[in-house]
Amino acid sequence: QVQIVESGGGLVQPGTSLRLSCAASGRGFSLYTMAWYRQAPGKQRELVAEITPRGTTNYAQTVKSRFTISRDNAENTVYLQNDSLKPEDTAVYYCYALHKYWGQGTQVTVSS
Repeated sequence: QVQIVESGGGLVQPGTSLRLSCAASGRGFSLYTMAWYRQAPGKQRELVAEITPRGTTNYAQTVKSRFTISRDNAENTVYLQNDSLKPEDTAVYYCYALHKYWGQGTQVTVSS
């Protein structure tokens, strides 16, 4: 069993940055591919970025070159650095341990 808690969301202006954190407790964190998904109002949940246990990453085209996913297996934590934020990045961001455990989400709102 893995429990996941996201943090770091908030209200920010366009062009600024946020760093989201995903803290996992329980056994086996380092064995999971970890991902960040997001869901905007009225839209389907979509993949933002994912990182394998060895650190291979994959990004959605809409965030490539602006967002960076990383992990610290010693701290059981995954990060999502969001730079150059746009209003269309507004969503609830979820952390996911593939293919089993979801967090509750953290709200990111980008608005002037």
